[in-house]
Amino acid sequence: MIYLYPMKVCIINGPNLNLLGRREPEIYGNQDFESFYKLLQLEFSTLDLEYFQSNVEGEIVTKLQEFGNRADGIVLNAAAYTHTSIAIADAVAAIQVPTIEVHISNLLSRENFRHQSLIGPYCKGSIMGFGLNGYRLALHSFIR
Repeated sequence: MIYLYPMKVCIINGPNLNLLGRREPEIYGNQDFESFYKLLQLEFSTLDLEYFQSNVEGEIVTKLQEFGNRADGIVLNAAAYTHTSIAIADAVAAIQVPTIEVHISNLLSRENFRHQSLIGPYCKGSIMGFGLNGYRLALHSFIR
């Protein structure tokens, strides 16, 4: 598909990702997401990027529905809600916008309860285990 306007891609982060850089750096690294997001904006200057983070499940559902009406793609790291939220899974299934699931760590190398994604089956694809670079990979997939 050829876009005559900047492609709009929205990044949604779920619970505790506001603590990146301070929270379990051995798993999630030392960089906070806000400074990483500024680098993404520079690197992907041809995209119209928007970012949203919430620790609240319902706010994520509302934002998915909102972005589903005005975005060309969504990058979603639902964090712990990946394994528990039927509401977020239903929201991803309900919108027509391609959504890519991203996880900083490799969920399959962690606790058993993290091995199942309720969201993944409704996504265009899933990326995990590449640290923050997973977001870059997701954005590259939209611009090919």
